[in-house]
Amino acid sequence: MKRREIKRRGRQFLKAHYLLLVAACLAAVLLSAEYQGTVGFIQAQSSTAGLEGQTDASVWQGSHIDLSDVLQKMFPPDESGTNPILGRSRGVLAALVNQVSSGSILVTIASAVSSLLGSESAAYILMICAGALLFFAFWFLVQNVYPVMLRRILLECRTYQSVPLHRFLYLLRVRKWLRAAWVMFVKSAYLFFWSLTVVGGVVKRYSYYLVPYIVAENPAVSARAAISLSRRMMKGHKWQCFIFELSFLGWIILGALTLGLVNLFYTTPYQAAAFAEYYAQLRAQAKAQNLPGCELLNDDCLYGKADQATLNTRYADVVEILNQPPVELEQTAGWRAFLAKWFGLILFPTQRERLYEQDQARRLQVRNLADEVAGQTYPTRLFSISEQSKRRLTASLHYVRHYSIWSLMVMFLGFSFVGWLWEVSFCLVTQGILVNRGALHGPWLPIYGSGAVLILLVLNRLRKHPVAEFLATIVLCGALEYTVSLVMEITSGGVRWWDYTGYFLNLNGRICAEGLLVFGIGGMAVVYVLGPLVDNLVQRLDSRTGRAVCLAVMAVFLVDWTYSQFSPNQGEGITDDDQLAPSSSIQVWEGADGEDGPAPLL
Repeated sequence: MKRREIKRRGRQFLKAHYLLLVAACLAAVLLSAEYQGTVGFIQAQSSTAGLEGQTDASVWQGSHIDLSDVLQKMFPPDESGTNPILGRSRGVLAALVNQVSSGSILVTIASAVSSLLGSESAAYILMICAGALLFFAFWFLVQNVYPVMLRRILLECRTYQSVPLHRFLYLLRVRKWLRAAWVMFVKSAYLFFWSLTVVGGVVKRYSYYLVPYIVAENPAVSARAAISLSRRMMKGHKWQCFIFELSFLGWIILGALTLGLVNLFYTTPYQAAAFAEYYAQLRAQAKAQNLPGCELLNDDCLYGKADQATLNTRYADVVEILNQPPVELEQTAGWRAFLAKWFGLILFPTQRERLYEQDQARRLQVRNLADEVAGQTYPTRLFSISEQSKRRLTASLHYVRHYSIWSLMVMFLGFSFVGWLWEVSFCLVTQGILVNRGALHGPWLPIYGSGAVLILLVLNRLRKHPVAEFLATIVLCGALEYTVSLVMEITSGGVRWWDYTGYFLNLNGRICAEGLLVFGIGGMAVVYVLGPLVDNLVQRLDSRTGRAVCLAVMAVFLVDWTYSQFSPNQGEGITDDDQLAPSSSIQVWEGADGEDGPAPLL
C-alpha cells in the first residue's frame, strides 16, 4: 500500500477518535514516554523562564518559590496582611502547601532519616539511592510501558467505533504489565548498546521499531521473540520506514512555527495513527509470507470484527440477559413514583422491588459487554488471554438500586455513630482529651449520617456518572456544612462548634478545601461501596425485631436532638478553641468537620 493511502486511513480513524487520540498522545508527552520533541520548544521556553530570578541557595535549605502566588493575586490579603481564604497555618493541605512551596519537605525528610541512622552523610546517601530507585521504578513501570498501551489504543481505534478508557489498563486486566515492562526494558537495553556503534544505533532503531506494537497485540510474548519478530518484519522496510517518518517533516516544521500547538493537536496523533496503519500493513504482509514467529500475532480481532455468530456464542450469557424484557416496577402514581424515579426512595420494599434490583444488577454488570456483543468495542472474551473477572462481593455491590426507609434509617444512625467514634478517638489520640464531641449528648454526629443519606437521595440520578457524582458530592456537602455552621451560630448566639480559619482555601472558616475533598472521597465510598453493603445487610436481617430496635434507637436520638436544642453540649474540646490548638504543623485529617468540633445538627 502506498504512503498516501496509509495516511488517508490514519486520518480516517483519527477523525473518528480525535479527542481520545489527542489526549493519549498528550499523556505520552507529559509522562516523557514519547514525542518529547512535540513540545520541546515550549518546554525550553518554560525552563528558561523558570531559571530567571532563582538564587543559588541549596535545595536542602529550601527554595523561596511560593506555589500560591497566583492565588494570592486573585485573593489579596486583608488589613492584617494575611489572607483568610488562603489560610496556611492549620490542616493537612496547609502543611503540605507550606512544605512544598518552601522546599522544607526535603529538609524534614532528610532530618528524619538522619536521626534514625545517626549519620547525616548516610541519610543523604540513602535518600539519593531511594530517589534513584523511585525514578527507575517510575520509568520501568510507567514511561517504559506507556508506548505499549498507546499502541493498543491506536490499534483498537482503527477497527472499532468506541474504545472505553479502561482499555488503557488492559495490561493489568490480563496480568501482563510486568512482562510488557521487561520486554520494553530489554529493547531499550539493546538500543543503548547498539548506540555505542556508529551505524548500529540508527539501523537497529528501525529493526526494533515494531516491538511495542507486537507487545500491544500479544503481551505474553517474550523479549527475545518480540525483538526477533520485529527484525524479520522490518527486513527490507527500514529505509521505507525512515522515508515515511520524513514525510511528516512539513507538519513538524509547521508545529514549530506555531509554538508546538499544531503538533499537540494534530501532527502527533496523526503520525501515531498513520504508523498504526503502517504496522497493520506490515503485519498482514508477514502473515501472508508466513514469517517465522508470525503465529505470535494471533489477535485477529484487532484488525477485523468477529462475525455476529461468534460473538453470540461467546457472549451467550450476556445475550440472554439483553434479550430478556426488563423487570418493571409496580405501576405507582403520584408522589410515590416521583420519589422512586428522582430520589431512588421506596417506602417499604416488596418482592417486585427485589426482582427489579436483581435485574438492574445483572444489566449493570453486562452494560460494557453489550457494546462488545454489538461489535462496537473490542471483544475482550475473544482475546487469547482471559481477563480478571469481578469477585462475587464486588458484583453484589451494585449501585443502581432503590433504598427503603429502613435502610436509610440504619445508615443515618450507623454513619452518625461512626462519625462520633472517629471524632472522639481522634481527639483522644492527638489532644489527649476524652470528650463527647458535638452539640448532642449521645454517641452520634448527625452531619455524618445526614450527609450520607442526602448523597444517596439527592444525587440518585448521577450514580452512573462517577465524575459528576464526585463533583456534585463536593458541592452538596459543602453547602450542607456551610448552612449548618451558619444556622447553629445564629441560633446559639454566636457559638461555633468548628472553625476552619487558617485552613488552606477556606470560606469564612465554615468550609475548606481539605474537608470538601474528604467529603467527595467519602461520598463516593458511600454511593458505590458502603451504601449497597449496608442495604444488603438490612435486606438480609429485615424482621420485626430489627425494625423495632431501629425505631427505638431513632426515638432516643430524636429525644436527644430535641433536648440539645435548648441545652447543647459545650465546653472544653467542643466549643473552646484554646483547648484544641494544633499540636503540630502536620496532622492527619481531623474528620469531615474539622478539629474544633463537628457540625452536630441539620
